[in-house]
Amino acid sequence: MKSIRLSDALVSDDILIVGLAKGAKADTLKIESGSVSLDEKSLLAALNDLGATGAANEITKLPGSTTRLLIFTGLGEAKKDYAHEVLRRAAGAASRALAGEKSAAIALPTTAIEQVAAVAEGMTLGAYAFDEFRGSSKAERKAPLTGATIHTKMANSAETKAAVKRAVIIGEYTKLVRDLINTPPSHLTPDSFSKQFAASVKKLGGSAAHLKVTILNEKQLRDGGYGGIYGVGQGSANPPRLLHIAYNPPKAKKKLAFIGKGITFDTGGYALKPAAGMEAMKSDMSGAAAVSAAILAIAELKLPIAIDAWAAMAENMISDNATRPSDIHTMYGGKTIEVLNPDAEGRLVMADALVKAQESKMKLDGIIDVATLTGAQVVALGTRTSAVMTNNDEFRAQFLIAADQAGEDFWPMPLPEELRASLDSTVADMANIGDRMGGMLVAGLFLKEFIPAELPWLHLDIAGPAYNEAKPHGYTPIGGTGIAFRSLLRLAEITSEK
Repeated sequence: MKSIRLSDALVSDDILIVGLAKGAKADTLKIESGSVSLDEKSLLAALNDLGATGAANEITKLPGSTTRLLIFTGLGEAKKDYAHEVLRRAAGAASRALAGEKSAAIALPTTAIEQVAAVAEGMTLGAYAFDEFRGSSKAERKAPLTGATIHTKMANSAETKAAVKRAVIIGEYTKLVRDLINTPPSHLTPDSFSKQFAASVKKLGGSAAHLKVTILNEKQLRDGGYGGIYGVGQGSANPPRLLHIAYNPPKAKKKLAFIGKGITFDTGGYALKPAAGMEAMKSDMSGAAAVSAAILAIAELKLPIAIDAWAAMAENMISDNATRPSDIHTMYGGKTIEVLNPDAEGRLVMADALVKAQESKMKLDGIIDVATLTGAQVVALGTRTSAVMTNNDEFRAQFLIAADQAGEDFWPMPLPEELRASLDSTVADMANIGDRMGGMLVAGLFLKEFIPAELPWLHLDIAGPAYNEAKPHGYTPIGGTGIAFRSLLRLAEITSEK
C-alpha cells in the first residue's frame, strides 16, 4: 500500500470500512465505527436481513448514504476494548476484499496508539498480490488497494503519525519477503537472492545508513571450511552463497544476530521428496528472507541497535556431485557431521552460519535462527503457529512478548535432553538426524550443539506458517506470509529500549 493517512474530519473517501461484532445477546449485532457516526438502526436491520454475523474474516458490503459503499468487517465477539490482533486481522480482511479500488476510509474502535498502528498494519498487509509472472491473465487481475485513511480521534498525535509511518515500512518489507517466497526457483537462486539484497542495501544508502554487505561465493565457502552450506549446495548448478548484512549504528550498546535458512529449492536431495506438494519447497528460504528484510527495516527505522543478519543460501538438488546418505561434512568450526538424510539439510546450512555469527567483534546479546526446518513442526503445531526453542528462558519470554505485540503466533517448545543421544554417530561427531518422534525437538537439539551455553539463543521453526496453501484469511494471502519478520523487528525495538 502506497500511503496511509490519518483524519479526524468527515469521511471524504467514497468507501468506508467499519467493524461489525456479535452482540452480548444471541442473534444481535453491534456496529463498531470508532470516531465516525452512522445511522445504526437502519444499517443493523439491513445487516440482519443479509444474514451477517460479525464473525472474524466475514465481509459484508452495503450501499452507503454519504459514501458509495459501506464495508463491514467482522470483529468476532463484541468487546469493550479490542485486542490489536483482532483489529489487525479485521482491517486486513477488508483491505483484501477491496482489490481493484483506489482508496478507502476505515473507522474501527481505537483508543490507544497500538490499536491505530494495528489497523494501519492490517490495511497494508492485506493489500497484497503477486502477479509478476502472469502474462495474458494479468489484465484480468484486480490490483491491491493502494491507499487508506484511518479515522481516529488521535489523528493529530505525533506518536500516532510515527506509528502509521512504521506500519507502512512494515508493509513494504513484508511485501518483499512474500515476493521472494513466491518467486519460483527458476528466477530465485542463492546468487540472485544475495544480489537483490546487496542492491537493496545500496538503495538504502549503504555505509551512510551504517549498512555493509558481504557475500561468500562457492569457492570461498569451500576453501573457508563451510562444509554445511557447501555440502548441501554442491549438487546444484546454482551454487551456494552466504549473505551477511551488518548494521552498526553509532553508539549502539547492544547487538543481535539473525540467522536465516535460505534453501531456494529443496528436492530432498537423494532422500527425494514425494512429487505431491514439492512445488511448495520454493518457500524453503522463508527464514533467510525474513532476517534479511528485518535488518533493512531496522536500518530504515534507524534503531539504535547493532544487527548481523546471515542468510545461508543453497539449492538442494540431485546430481553426480550431490551429497549421498552416509557422506561426512566438516562444518565451519570443525565439527564433523554424518549426513544420514540429505533432506535434513536446513540444519547443516544453519549450523555453519550460527558458528560464523559468533565471531562478531561486538559481544552478542542474543542470536536467533529462523527456519522452515521440519515437517514435524506442522504435525505438532499446525499451519498458523510457529515454534520457539531456547537455551535461555528470559530471552524466550522477551521474544514472546515481541511476537505477541507484532501479532505473530509462536509457542514455546522444549529441548528434552534425552533425545540428544539419538544424534550420536558411530563414525563422526554427530549425525544430522535422530529420533523421528519429536523430530522438531531433535532438530533444535542439533542446532543447540553449535551454541555456547552462555549465549542466549532462540530457534524459530516456521515450517507451517511460512507458506499458506489454504484459503486467505485476515491479512494473510495465499503463498508466502512473511512470518517472523515482524517479531524480529519488534524484538530489536524492545532490546534497543533496554
